[in-house]
Amino acid sequence: QVQLVESGGGLVQAGGSLRLSCAASGRTFSRYGMGWFRQAPGKEREFVARINWSGGSTYYADSVKGRFTISRDNAKNTVYLQMNSLKPEDTAVYYCAADPGHHLSVQALWYDYWGQGTQVTVSS
Repeated sequence: QVQLVESGGGLVQAGGSLRLSCAASGRTFSRYGMGWFRQAPGKEREFVARINWSGGSTYYADSVKGRFTISRDNAKNTVYLQMNSLKPEDTAVYYCAADPGHHLSVQALWYDYWGQGTQVTVSS
């Protein structure tokens, strides 16, 4: 069992930055693929970014490419999402998710464990 706890959300003006953190419990964190997803009001949950077990492979949704960076520190059991040049359309609840099967997928169904989410609000 893996528990994930996100932090770092908040209110920021357009063009600003935030860094989200996701702390994971469990000794097998370093073996998992990890992902970030988001869900805006009235919309379906969508993929944002994912990272492989070592951090050597990352992939981003087109909507955030060049602005967001996913990274991980396996010694701290933590994955991060650095968000720069934020836009109002980035407003959503952001979730981190763990993929024990290391499928490196953009689909939520391959992620077995989810955090509770952290709210990001970008004002115009």
